[in-house]
Amino acid sequence: QVQLVESGGGLVQAGGSLRLSCAASGRTFSSYHMGWFRQAPGKEREIVANIDRSGGSTYYADSVKGRFTISRDNAKNMVYLQLNSLKPEDTAVYYCAATTSPVIVVPTTYEYWGQGTQVTVSS
Repeated sequence: QVQLVESGGGLVQAGGSLRLSCAASGRTFSSYHMGWFRQAPGKEREIVANIDRSGGSTYYADSVKGRFTISRDNAKNMVYLQLNSLKPEDTAVYYCAATTSPVIVVPTTYEYWGQGTQVTVSS
């Protein structure tokens, strides 16, 4: 069992930045690929970014490439998402999730989820 707790969301103006954090506890954190997803009202949950077990490989959705950065610290059981150059369309609840599956872009392959943190970007 893995417990995930996100933090760092908030209200920010367009062009601003936020850093989301996800604290993991339970089974070995370094066994899991970690993903950040987001879900806006009326829309499906979508992948934002993923990082593999070692932190050596990352994936980004086209909509966030060059603006968001995912990272992890296995010694601290933490995963981060740096959000820069935020746009109103980035407004959503952001979720941290863990998977052992090599299929990392769909939410159904993730085994554990946090409760989410709200990011709101004003224009």
